[in-house]
Amino acid sequence: MTASWEKTEKNLGVLEVEVAADRVEAALDKAFQKVVKKANVPGFRKGKVPRSIFEARFGVESLYNDAIDILLPEAYSEAVEEAGIFPVDRPEIDIEQFGKGQTLKFKAKVTVKPEVTLGEYKGVEVPVSEISVTDEEIASELERLQSRHAELIVVDEEAAANGDTVSIDFDGYVGDEAFEGGKAENYSLELGSGSFIPGFEEQVVGMSTGDSKDVTVTFPDEYHAAELAGKEAVFKVKLHEIKRKQLPELDDEFAKDVSEFETLDEYKEDLKKEVADRKKREGDAARENAVVEAVAAAAEVEVPESMVNGEVENMMRDFDNRLRQQGMNLEMYTSFSGQTAEDLREQMKTDAEKRVLNNLVLEAIAKEENISASEEDVEKELQTMADMYKRSLDEIRGILGANGSLDSLNDEITMRKTIEFLLANSKEVAAPAEESAE
Repeated sequence: MTASWEKTEKNLGVLEVEVAADRVEAALDKAFQKVVKKANVPGFRKGKVPRSIFEARFGVESLYNDAIDILLPEAYSEAVEEAGIFPVDRPEIDIEQFGKGQTLKFKAKVTVKPEVTLGEYKGVEVPVSEISVTDEEIASELERLQSRHAELIVVDEEAAANGDTVSIDFDGYVGDEAFEGGKAENYSLELGSGSFIPGFEEQVVGMSTGDSKDVTVTFPDEYHAAELAGKEAVFKVKLHEIKRKQLPELDDEFAKDVSEFETLDEYKEDLKKEVADRKKREGDAARENAVVEAVAAAAEVEVPESMVNGEVENMMRDFDNRLRQQGMNLEMYTSFSGQTAEDLREQMKTDAEKRVLNNLVLEAIAKEENISASEEDVEKELQTMADMYKRSLDEIRGILGANGSLDSLNDEITMRKTIEFLLANSKEVAAPAEESAE
């Protein structure tokens, strides 16, 4: 097999490939073995038709598509390796020659990983904020804990307010027509949560137990259900019950209930340490982001759109997985939020482009500085995962090997070590007052 690579644009090129005739014949043999099992030829059982008779009846050309499907992927992979390129998208294949007794000739238009011209990446200034924890922050943490441990108490004599959870019936109409999904009974809704169509929850605020009311809203122009988008709807709402959060007292008993400490003062001291640790982690992450963005901004690279689109799809899968962990999925989310999947993809595009750019630059720095994941690094990471999931080291290695994630783990470790290298070679400077002030 011969392969030649010629760049036609910055990240595009053409791979010309010729595969020997004996491999074409071998692919035709495999194609024949596949299709002969289903061939109906009088006088022969399925799978027992000689190839010469098969070709005389159906023509050798009937094997070409299957043979190409067998030969092309392996030939393309070999050609990519021979040319030393790194494709980042599906190629556009143009088959120029294929037939019995002939070589296979094809051209592949390929988008490849872009070249990165690095700027200055050592001595980058990284802002660092001094860690301090204020009394106001501790008070805010305690308020959050109070809210989490609050009881929902039925309110009979007062009107519904933001923060209350109401039980309602609703029946929605556009004009005189009821629409699908617009009706529910004893639906539990937290007012102010923003989980309903804009304007709905605000109109329920002020209703009392037993009240009925027509709530008029307008569906967003980009609403997922096209037949409702931009239309005015009226919901007939009946309020059955109002529940309001009753916060527990902030005292020693509260501290005993929510922690291992006997007094509120002891618990406050522990909270202070927790907040300080969290701020340190956030500060470390901020420094990592700052140094990566700085070196990425200093580099020159043209990010292919296909890589951005691929990263968007990765982000969409991650988002869907997070939703499923919360008992939802992407379809339910778009239904509640009024956004389409395409809206979400468009919103993710800027972050996706930044991620791709950062990764390309980090890869280039790792190559320049000979940074890589050692066997010891990988074993340590695998052991951490084994401890976390309470599985044996061999089990974890087998699982990652089976789903092809070991290479990703190597890449992840290499990226982490590269960021550590950049931080070790950066200059820490005091963050501006508005950033460090708490």
